[in-house]
Amino acid sequence: MLPSRRNFLKFSAALAAGKFFSPAFASAVEQRLPLAFSTLGCPAWEWPKILQFAEAAGFAAIELRGLLGDLDLPTRPEFSPERLAQCKAEIAARGLKIACVSSSSELHEADPAKRAKSIADARRFVDLAAALAAPNVRVFGNQIRGSKADVVARVAAGMHELAEYAGPRGVTILLESHGDFTDSPTLKEVLTRADSPHAALLWDAHHTFASSHEQPDYSVRELGKWIRHTHLKDSVLDGRDAKNRKYVLTGKGDVPVAGAINALRRFDYTGLYCFEWEKLWHPDLVDPEIAFPDFLRVASTYLRAPLP
Repeated sequence: MLPSRRNFLKFSAALAAGKFFSPAFASAVEQRLPLAFSTLGCPAWEWPKILQFAEAAGFAAIELRGLLGDLDLPTRPEFSPERLAQCKAEIAARGLKIACVSSSSELHEADPAKRAKSIADARRFVDLAAALAAPNVRVFGNQIRGSKADVVARVAAGMHELAEYAGPRGVTILLESHGDFTDSPTLKEVLTRADSPHAALLWDAHHTFASSHEQPDYSVRELGKWIRHTHLKDSVLDGRDAKNRKYVLTGKGDVPVAGAINALRRFDYTGLYCFEWEKLWHPDLVDPEIAFPDFLRVASTYLRAPLP
């Protein structure tokens, strides 16, 4: 049974006492479904609580997107060179993995100084991902201003350059379907031109649906060979503004989350299904103690159901 807020406190006490480490621990880890959450959804949690909650709830992995509201992960004391070995041991002891280390780097920048900084920042995140044995680093395309052809070329070139740096370090650069880069034809062109086994896609299934009006089967058919990681979340149209949406608990909105999961299952996707609850940007959202287990419960139902 997934933990309620009260049960989570009990789980945390038991974890701190070491009571969950038993001969059955490895078997329990193997039985976890490939579900993860992004730390964007728990901006007030310290590192130990993140790990404790992920294990107690039954998540398989965590996506790192800031800690305590600080998005510059490579400078966080939790990941300092002196702490890295201990940090990796803490992750492994709870049977967890780091699914992705998500940067804020934007590859659409035309200004040479801004572009150089963006590339340099992404490389710092690659170095951190490699140190944590995390397979992926997320970057953005984001804005198309002026000639679309020129912007696509810049983003593709940036992806290729970063992939050349990341590949030898065991890391893949993921372009997220986000901002002005949410339609499959544009994403497909960027990834084809990036032309690297270490340049791939973080499919935010919410954005391809809500922004580009694509159904999941279409997105996965067009982009599936590049998808290495996913972001899942649900929303409804905001009645006050038809152009905006507001996030709701999984399965309570009109985003085809089940359809996205099933499309990936039919494609034999082997990555993680990650819940991106944008609590940092939207403090009024339901607290992660409620939203995270709710996602786990609903997504588990989708994953265990026969494919339609």
